[in-house]
Amino acid sequence: MWEERLKLYDSFVTKCARFDRLGKTMPYTSTNGYMFSLLNKNAELGIRFSKEVQETYFKKFDTTIYKSYGAVMKGYILITEAMLTNETLILDLLNESYDYFNSIEPNKHKK
Repeated sequence: MWEERLKLYDSFVTKCARFDRLGKTMPYTSTNGYMFSLLNKNAELGIRFSKEVQETYFKKFDTTIYKSYGAVMKGYILITEAMLTNETLILDLLNESYDYFNSIEPNKHKK
């Protein structure tokens, strides 16, 4: 299951020319010092947004918080199985998240 999900995640990220997938054991994307998507050990994909957008997307997509290694990931939404079947949606969400984290002050702790 994890290998299949990794291939799916990689296929999404490959179609987003502005950023690359990073990490060998913990695949993620990052920009401006912020990680903005992550595939956890349970093969669950999370995408990060502002708190306000996160709250909106909880309702809009009937999803919930995203956890990785038992920790709640701040600003992330869990990408549901239903959402994963909509490639256009995932690409839009990844690009939206990328744009948001490039629009805010760089995270100086991660540079």
